[in-house]
Amino acid sequence: MTTISAITLFVDDLAAARDWYARAFGLPEHYSDDVSVVFLFEGTMINLLQVSEAAELIGPASVGKAGAGAGARAQYTVTVADVDASVGTLRASGIDVLNGPLDRPWGVRTAAFADPAGHVWEFAAPIG
Repeated sequence: MTTISAITLFVDDLAAARDWYARAFGLPEHYSDDVSVVFLFEGTMINLLQVSEAAELIGPASVGKAGAGAGARAQYTVTVADVDASVGTLRASGIDVLNGPLDRPWGVRTAAFADPAGHVWEFAAPIG
């Protein structure tokens, strides 16, 4: 497990974030829909996700407000060969899982967990 495949940043204003990332890094959009836009940084996807959609990914963890306050504002994704096996290893190590393993509609199996500071991480693998 040495590859971070995606970092999801929860944003309040998707249009403003899309514009800023395009201007700041000069990258084309790798993927976009009504609630997200992805930029590819040399193999790592930076997914800007409308904050209203974040709870589905990280629940039951809460989504924090911009700036100071409790709750997650980001999720870091690590690609693994087998999400279920990786979750088994977490649980065997005494680490609680927030959700999953779950098959997501975008073709990825995921499981979310948080570090002691509340930073949310996710194991992910393509389905099939």
